[in-house]
Amino acid sequence: MAASLDAILARNTPAPDQDAAGKVPGAAFIVVNKDGVLYNGSAGRIDPALGSRPWSADTFTHVASLTKIITATSIMQLVERGLVDLDADMRERVPRLGQMPILRGFTEDDKPILEDHDVPITLRMLLTHTVGLSYDVIEPDLMRWHNAVGRKATNLDWSLDGFHTPVLFKPGESFYYGTAIDWAGQALEKITGKTLGEYMSENIFDPLGMKHTGFWPEKLPHTADRTATWSYRGEDGSSIAPGQQMFAKEHPVESGGAGLLTTAQDYSKFLHALLTNQIVKKETVDEMFRPQLNEKIARDSREFANKSLTAVEFDPELKLNYGLSGFINMEDAEGKRKKGSMAWSGMCNSHWWMDRESGIAAVLVVQLMPFGDPTFVRLFDELERAVYSDLLATA
Repeated sequence: MAASLDAILARNTPAPDQDAAGKVPGAAFIVVNKDGVLYNGSAGRIDPALGSRPWSADTFTHVASLTKIITATSIMQLVERGLVDLDADMRERVPRLGQMPILRGFTEDDKPILEDHDVPITLRMLLTHTVGLSYDVIEPDLMRWHNAVGRKATNLDWSLDGFHTPVLFKPGESFYYGTAIDWAGQALEKITGKTLGEYMSENIFDPLGMKHTGFWPEKLPHTADRTATWSYRGEDGSSIAPGQQMFAKEHPVESGGAGLLTTAQDYSKFLHALLTNQIVKKETVDEMFRPQLNEKIARDSREFANKSLTAVEFDPELKLNYGLSGFINMEDAEGKRKKGSMAWSGMCNSHWWMDRESGIAAVLVVQLMPFGDPTFVRLFDELERAVYSDLLATA
């Protein structure tokens, strides 16, 4: 039953003596069920250059926004323990959350039009991206504001100044993807008195044996020779070249939205623990997988997904909602995951999904830019379809 998945990985990645053009340089794919690992396979290499080390389940990568579900799970542990309420106002704990006016536009001489508001900012809003925060570097109006006020930092700096922007609408009125979960991470630090990394290590990574996961690669064992290169697809749509990572290597904040580095092996341990209610109770996972958005905001999230390629695995018309924190497909995806599954992706194209009805979760780890690379999208689609047509049929 693993043969079809092995073949898909091999077909979409370069052989040891083959150029990486037209391929995904390297990939690891792991599928788990409640009993453990159903499939663990990898192919390709950690750098586009011929002769580079083979990609494996222990290849160390920057998983970017795959961090978000781990931050959300950490928050839900605090909720379980009665340390915070999802719907409590966080502005007193994190004062900067109360200093984010609404950007309403610009004057004729390009001065930002900012409108104050007094809407409480809750963890639920942060985990569902309904606050109005975006990533400044991908939002033209925020970069226009950034330039108008002479701001230096951006969200890629992983600093409080970089995360601190106006919001794009009155909080709670729509959906927009951005730095909200970074601010949820800041709230966790205020609640616990620990850094985000310390909390995650004590409550998730160490209990699950995730020894190769963290915010600081130099503090983790045996990463130097297993770290994947940031690879970039050329404008010709085929060629591959190594490039620089987009995030600052030195940063004052541990980014709850995008900061973790890990391996497919470690990440699959987290997914297995979430699937089997090891690190939070079943009732908590139920709440995380409950559609959180009203009909209007769910439509907004679907429009955002279509525009931003954050749900490329679905038909553009398939109905979506959002949980804590990931897209939930509200209908079966034909030939793929069941209704009620949750998923998310990272900037370097790594993806995870969890299908509780089918009893499985999976992660595909790569390190390839730009996001939404068509070759990667094809690989992901082929793997998921094979899981449901072959693996589950014989499990």
